[in-house]
Amino acid sequence: MSETAARRDAVLRARAEIDLAALRSNVRALRERAPGAALMAVVKADGYGHGAAPCARAAVEAGATWLGTATPQEALALRAEAGLPDDVRIMCWLWTPGGPWREAVEAGLDVSVSALWALTEVTAAARLAGRPALVQLKADTGLGRGGCQPGADWEELVRQALRAEAEGLLRVTGLWSHFACADEPGHPSIAAQLARFHEMTAYAERQGVRPDVRHIANSPATLTLPETHFDLVRPGIAMYGVSPSPEIGTPADLGLRPVMTLTAALALVKQVPGGHGVSYGHLYTTPGDTTLGLVPLGYADGVPRHASSTGPVLVDGKWRTVAGRIAMDQFVVDLGGDRPEPGAEAVLFGPGDRGEPTAGDWAQAAGTIGYEIVTRIGSRVPRVYVNE
Repeated sequence: MSETAARRDAVLRARAEIDLAALRSNVRALRERAPGAALMAVVKADGYGHGAAPCARAAVEAGATWLGTATPQEALALRAEAGLPDDVRIMCWLWTPGGPWREAVEAGLDVSVSALWALTEVTAAARLAGRPALVQLKADTGLGRGGCQPGADWEELVRQALRAEAEGLLRVTGLWSHFACADEPGHPSIAAQLARFHEMTAYAERQGVRPDVRHIANSPATLTLPETHFDLVRPGIAMYGVSPSPEIGTPADLGLRPVMTLTAALALVKQVPGGHGVSYGHLYTTPGDTTLGLVPLGYADGVPRHASSTGPVLVDGKWRTVAGRIAMDQFVVDLGGDRPEPGAEAVLFGPGDRGEPTAGDWAQAAGTIGYEIVTRIGSRVPRVYVNE
């Protein structure tokens, strides 16, 4: 889509406004929560749907010194295209056999290694590249996803990594892990994982590993568990002003401001009689004479179909609810007889300043989490950046 077409579509159909001043403020607030640690701004999944490159630049402006991505392709694109300072470190952690190890080594990325197969592939890439790889060893402290198991597996991974380091093929730059339940205050797994992380990092350091950073704190841990901050914290969703979970608090409780506001222009407003079925399956039937508004966004744009008949929308200063089923490109709201003009703004979610719903409200309506609401907004919705 050309810039002109994108701008026109943003006016005529829908837009996701991304407030980079809010993002910078959130990064500063998170840094204040962990004053003794560096901050990695996690910009995976296109910056949780907000746009990886603009958000990465804004986070660095606010003091982030690391960036985190899931895939190496995301990290390589950031390094090549985002116009970041050379001293910003970029880490990627979701690798599969045959990945672009050599490209990552040559780009100076920090790569995560959880198993011997990955260590073998990255050291081979370092030989080809003629420079040492920057490797972070990941420990599975209890999440049960990526990461090396404690005990003999971890001991062997550490031994082989140190051997490769002695040969000049890599430098072990980090020891890290990830929490399973940090968004559930008081969950017993938190203390258990933290104790395991202490044990596994201590073993590696006794063997001679000298990491630049040790890190385990995600957004909820950054916000609520200072004992987990170590050398580096890795906030993701909190950076975008979305609470990791209702149990931890609202964004306002946490000193955060939502960054994305999703709006659309009403495509149609019409009068209908009572008993009129609305959208596929007629899950909703008008209770009496009313007006219906057509919102030109649907599940192809990332509006969750699970929020059919429950999703909240602000139209003409009032909260409305999705009437019936959300379709691929559109959904309907019952305006209760009000008659806003076609083109009037429908606000699906934002910071809440104008009484509009938030991403948290949509998460509740869809039975999911705020992470999914913002991340799933698709590329058909133009991102419009403000306060750059």
